[in-house]
Amino acid sequence: MIILDKDAVTSDKHGCSPQDRDIEQLFESCFILLDKSPGPSSHQVSAWARDMMGLEKLGHGGTLDPFASGLLPLLSGKAMRLTGRILTHDKSYLAVLKFSKEVDRELLEENMAMLRGKVYNVPPEISAVRVQVRTRKISRFEILDFDGTSALAHIECEAGTYVRTMARDLGLLMDTAVELKELRRPTSGEFSLSQSITMQQLADAYWLWNEKGDDAAMMRILHPIEDMLSDVPRIVVKDGAAAALSHGAPLLRPGVVSIPEDLGVGSEVLLVTIKGEAVALAKLVQPSKVIPDMTQGEVAKPNCVLMKEDTYPRSWKK
Repeated sequence: MIILDKDAVTSDKHGCSPQDRDIEQLFESCFILLDKSPGPSSHQVSAWARDMMGLEKLGHGGTLDPFASGLLPLLSGKAMRLTGRILTHDKSYLAVLKFSKEVDRELLEENMAMLRGKVYNVPPEISAVRVQVRTRKISRFEILDFDGTSALAHIECEAGTYVRTMARDLGLLMDTAVELKELRRPTSGEFSLSQSITMQQLADAYWLWNEKGDDAAMMRILHPIEDMLSDVPRIVVKDGAAAALSHGAPLLRPGVVSIPEDLGVGSEVLLVTIKGEAVALAKLVQPSKVIPDMTQGEVAKPNCVLMKEDTYPRSWKK
């Protein structure tokens, strides 16, 4: 990290560090890791959670078919602007496969190996999304348990992979019908079920906060938007720059406090305040190595503003 202004300070009258936000502030831009149960659709689950908590905006990142269970990220407020990012996360699944006749384990493993790598993945008719042909990378498709007529498989795959299609294609290779009996998603990107809560736990936590004033459970459930972007290089900006950026303005050199080393033009960066608040995702318009020698000019252009307008006061006239 290159420090460009070691004397820069932030006002304690405006903004708030992510770890110090209260529930209402978190609702404006946070995510929840839900363990969806079989039955409802992903849309139904997010709608129930939205209405229960009285939120204006709450969406989900990564469709699970109604019969499936597992990790379903819910995005609130400005975090919904990161839905596309969540959708591209690699996923893992546990799948129970039922065969119409007894099959040989060695033959099964050979055919499963044929479905690893880049494969065509056409959604089944009952899929929850629009049908289109595409290729997807399957990095892992292995047996965890097997009894001759059924198998428990572990799958690691690119986002948008249809496990029903994998079961169908496996059946075609083995000349036997293969039914996907159960499907569970343990991980999505860096997030896992170990971090998740059930809908009932969410309802209980919300009731404790809303009716009893106990926010402890809700504070554990609501994750600040910054946690979703921990892998993105960060440029720290001054309060005045954060105010302008929240209105979509480019980041100018005088507003920079520190920058990562060795980033090229076009690199994606997260612009954050001195307090650590996410302001915007942006693309560098200058390589980081030349920025210390600049005195004026654009450094980065935001393409996804994440901070509420006027969180920091304007320092310019309309």
